[in-house]
Amino acid sequence: MKSSPSARSWIAAGVRHELLTRALPALRHDMAAPVSVIRMALLMLKRQVAAATIDPAACEERVALIDNQVGELVEAIRSLRDWELATTDDGITRSALVAQCVMLMRSAFDLHGVSLDTDAALEPQEPQDEQRKEHKEREEQEEHRWPSAAALRYLFLGALGYLHDSAAEAGSIRIEADGANALRLQAVPREPGTTHAVLDAHRAPRALAIDAVAMQNLAEDLGYAVTLDGGSVRLVLATGN
Repeated sequence: MKSSPSARSWIAAGVRHELLTRALPALRHDMAAPVSVIRMALLMLKRQVAAATIDPAACEERVALIDNQVGELVEAIRSLRDWELATTDDGITRSALVAQCVMLMRSAFDLHGVSLDTDAALEPQEPQDEQRKEHKEREEQEEHRWPSAAALRYLFLGALGYLHDSAAEAGSIRIEADGANALRLQAVPREPGTTHAVLDAHRAPRALAIDAVAMQNLAEDLGYAVTLDGGSVRLVLATGN
C-alpha cells in the first residue's frame, strides 16, 4: 500500500533525524575545539596575572587568539540553523555541498573502513598566490547556487547513508558531477583481501539503516528526484516542482 502524504512526511522526518544524529559528532567537534583553545589561553593569562609577570605582547597575542576562537565558536553555533528546513538561506553551490557533507561524514565512514572519494572537478582548488585566489573567487561567483541548502544537505547525506548501509562490502564511495544539475554517488567494492578484520568484527548492523524506502520518502517529501540503481545514487539538485 502506498504511503499517504502525512505518513511520508513522518517517515521523512524520521530519516532527517537519523541523518542529523549521524552528523552530530562532527558538529559537536566544531563547537568543542574552540572551547578547548579558549580555556588554554585563559589559563595562560591567569598564570601571568598570578605571577605578576605580565608580558603585554604575549597578552595581546592570547587575547587575539581567544577573540578568534570565540568567532569560530559563534559561527559553529549559528551553523545549526543551516539544518532547519524552514530557514531561508542563500542556497549552495554543488562543490560546496559536496565539501560540507564529506567533511561532516569522512571520519565516521573511515571508522567503518569506507573512504569518501570526491572527483577532482568537485574539489575546491587551493590558491597559490593572489592571482589564483582572485580566479577562484570568480569561479565561485560563476558556479550556480542551488536554493534550499538545508534540503540538499539532508538529501546528500541520505545518499551517503543509503550507500553506506545498503551496499555490500563497500570499500569507498565515489562522488562525481553528473551533467550540470546532478551528482552521482557510486559504492565501490573493496579489493579482494583488503577486509579489515577488526573493523568488520565490531561493525553491527544499524537498527535505523537508510534503505531504499527511507531514501525515496525523504526525496519525495523534500520535492527532489533521486534514482537508486544498485550501488549508485543519482541526485538531481533541482526540485521537481
